[in-house]
Order: sequence, then structure tokens, then C-alpha cells
Amino acid sequence: MSKKIDEIINEIIDQYAYADQSERPWIIGFSGGKDSTVLLTLVWKALEKIRKETHNPFQLKRPVYVVCNDTMVENPIIASYVDEVLRKIDVAAREQDLPIFVKKTTPKLEDTFWTNLLGKGYPAPNNSFRWCTDRLKIRPTSNFLHEQIDKKGEAVVLLGTRYEESKNREASIRKHEIKGNRLSKHASDLNTWVYAPIKNLMLEEVWYVINSVKSPWDFDNSILFQIYADANADDYECPTVVVNKEHSSCGQSRFGCWTCTVVKKDKSMSSLVNNGQEWLKPLLDFRNSLVDERNLSESRSKTRRNGQVAIDEEGNYQGNYTAQYRAKKLRELLELEQIVQIKRPHINLITNQELIAIQVTWNRDGIFEHKVGDIYRKVYNKELSTNNLKALDATERRILKEICGDETEYYHLIDNLVTLQESKSLLISKYGLHNDVENRIDDFVNPKEQ
Repeated sequence: MSKKIDEIINEIIDQYAYADQSERPWIIGFSGGKDSTVLLTLVWKALEKIRKETHNPFQLKRPVYVVCNDTMVENPIIASYVDEVLRKIDVAAREQDLPIFVKKTTPKLEDTFWTNLLGKGYPAPNNSFRWCTDRLKIRPTSNFLHEQIDKKGEAVVLLGTRYEESKNREASIRKHEIKGNRLSKHASDLNTWVYAPIKNLMLEEVWYVINSVKSPWDFDNSILFQIYADANADDYECPTVVVNKEHSSCGQSRFGCWTCTVVKKDKSMSSLVNNGQEWLKPLLDFRNSLVDERNLSESRSKTRRNGQVAIDEEGNYQGNYTAQYRAKKLRELLELEQIVQIKRPHINLITNQELIAIQVTWNRDGIFEHKVGDIYRKVYNKELSTNNLKALDATERRILKEICGDETEYYHLIDNLVTLQESKSLLISKYGLHNDVENRIDDFVNPKEQ
């Protein structure tokens, strides 16, 4: 097994320094999981060997970017672990003077999970409407990739994919392979090549590297091993090559977003709870509520966001979430965050920027009966620190009420229009603001049926 690992390292050396004389950067998709950890370990070992054997710093001219995408709804245990690993990688790369650079990507504000689910009312993702993957994962990494292509013309993406993972994964890898070439063309991005150095490794060999090869960035790999062991929900005995008695078994669990509703049951989260991480139970319960309530007609509108009617044959509404349901789940999320922070005060389940984006989206959707600031205040008994959405101050409101007198509906109309106008500085996209104002006036003149 050791010989096989050495062969992969030598292949990486040849590809990095000799077979490819260009300076196109290498980009490693790093999740912190077992496969990406092994991939980065072997690339790191290859760079160390190049420096030791050639004594030529110019042989290390190609930058290697360790790109980690944070969906902002990652499993908190994995998120904390990955943050610590990335910090170690960054420090070690600088101390060892290796061309390895850490880059953490996040979705744009308009693409985050909560901005879409609680702001726009998108129903929780499932296999038929999986809106999350592109927004949370693909776009952020692609944006960074395209930046590198713009600078160098081409880029090489290194993946920790393996044939053994699944039949579908093997078929996908082989479909894009070029016979006699280590690099294959990227499935969708032009000027991008893909390199999968560990594609032939078996699961036992992956764990062999983690358990027997010292981390080049000086991290304790037994922590990763224990995370997998705790999240193993299938009692799977992986045939790990035993380095010590503690390494007799491990799991194949996959980690992802704690909010993931694409899978029917989050086995890894459930197993973590059962193995001592009881503080995750409220998050799991909230996630399960998103699954259970997804298709409730009373929580959905009769139309989608584009205005298309969405009513099934039985008369159930299948459009986006209603304003009432969005406000309800936001309150539950903030209450959940408050519970989690009792034991984990550093964990934020939603950012203040997302709260602002949700309020702006509600304004643009004509939802004025629910206020993010009010919901936040009721949960935390304090003002939202970035809540600068108050278009009118107290004096202006008093004067406006006096002018409108008994015609309170005009007061609310003017207040809504000013709110729309004043929030333009916070809008993710100002496109359509004029239409939003016109729509609010039209709703006032020609009230729609509720």
C-alpha cells in the first residue's frame, strides 16, 4: 500500500513540474472530508519532495489554491473543524514557503439558503426542485475558478473523486477521461482541466493515509477519524489498515448542510446526536420540520414567484411559501439559534446581512405586515444591530398620521412606498424597483383576493 501511495506522489510531481510546463494554477476542491484531505496531503508531499530533490525554488512556481466552499449552513461540527484545518494549512504553507494558498468562498447574499427560503419563499429543496446546489456550492467556486482563468487563460481543478465511491461516480469520471492523458476536460467550464490523482484508491487506502501519514500541516487526523466514526449510521466496518486499536473501524458517512432536505433522513446528524452530540438535536428537529411541512397547502401560495398558477389536481396550493409561514419559520430559526448559543455561543445560524436581505425581499414582495426587526426583538429582546430599514423616524410618522387623519389606509400606503424607496441602498438588485412601487399602488387601488 505504501508503494501505491509513493507512485501517486511521483505522478503528481511529474504532472506539476515536468509534464506540464505552463503556469496554469491548480485548484483543489477542499471539503475537509477524508478524500479531499488525502488529496491535499499527497499534493503537499509532492511539493515537499520537489523542493528537497531539486533545490530549485523555480520548480514551485505553479500556485496551488485550496478552495473551500462554505454554504453558510454547514453542519456546525464540520464547519468548526474545517475552519481550524484551513487555519493550520495557511500557517504551515507560509512557514514551509510552499505555493499553497487558502481560499474560502461563500454564496452571494441573494443566493444564500435563508435569503431564498425565508426571503423569497422558495420551498425547501427536494430532488425535483434542488435550487440549493447551484446557488450555495457551484456558483461561488465557479466564480473563483473563472477569476483564475481570466488571469492565466486556463486552470486545472484537482478532485478527490474515486472510482470506488459509486457506479455513477465511476461512470462520470470515465466519461470525461482522455486515453493516455492524466487530465480530462471539465464537463462545463471552458479552459478548465480536471485531474483526479487518487481515483484508483480504495476506501481502506484512503483511511491508511489519514491514519498513518502525519499531517503535513500538523493537524491531528484522529479528530477527522472520530468525526466519521461518530457520524457512522450504518454500522459499516470499513476495512481500514489498522495503525492502532482505535483505528479498527470507521464510517463512510457524507456530511453536508444541516438544513439539507434533499435526503429523506439525515443519518450522519442523527448518528452524531446518538453518539453524544445532543446539542445538535434541535437543529435536526428544525430540519425535519422543513421536510414535514414542505407540501402543506396552507403554507404555500397559489402562485409561484413568476406568477404562474401552482395548484395541483386536488386543489392544493404548490407555490412559494406564504408570508405568514416565512415569518413563522424565521421566528423558529432565531429561537433555535438562541437555544444553540447557550452551549455554543460562537455559532450563528443566520447572519444579520441575511436578516436585512429577507426584510428587503419582503418589502419588494409587498409583505409589510411582517417585520424582521419585530421578530428579532421578540426573540432576543433587543434591536437588530443592522436594522436600518426604518424609512421614517418617529416624528415623521406622527406628522404623516396627523395629515392622513382617519384615512389610515393612506398612511400605510405612503409608509410602504417610502420603505420601498429608502431600502434601495440595501437592495441586492435594484432592478424592478419602479415596478415594485407601481405594483404596491395597484394593489391599493385594486385590492386582490386573499
